[in-house]
Amino acid sequence: MDNDTLIQTIVERMQHRVGSALTAESMSLLNADEITLWGFSILHEEIMDGGFVQLIHNGYGPFFFENPFAKAMRLYGLHDLSKLLYKARTLYELYGAAIAKECTDEEFMALYELYPDFDDLDDEFITNEEMYMSGMAEYIKNHPDSFSITE
Repeated sequence: MDNDTLIQTIVERMQHRVGSALTAESMSLLNADEITLWGFSILHEEIMDGGFVQLIHNGYGPFFFENPFAKAMRLYGLHDLSKLLYKARTLYELYGAAIAKECTDEEFMALYELYPDFDDLDDEFITNEEMYMSGMAEYIKNHPDSFSITE
């Protein structure tokens, strides 16, 4: 099973077990590693689809930047991703409130022009995406009991 499929399969199993949204209620039914993996999956999807601006606009800023998610990535061995998230957190602290505001589709698209500081971070994530996926898959394989999987 390739890395993407492994991660997607485990996240889908968790969603089937606790619901399709990562909420306070669903998180109460998961362990810390499962919550972190699901968060990683959301991070990956959001960044690959629309970058950090989209991630923040869609309401995920607090989860990733006001919690120890970057520290978790470091503990999982994803040091470069951890550093990238700390850089993004600095920008989130500056611009997050403005980016998260409700707006029209046109206003949302304008956010990319207003906050170009995120562009390099988006590019860095995309450039290293395979390495991040591989690192997460390796963590899962080394900690199967944390994810209710057996191989």
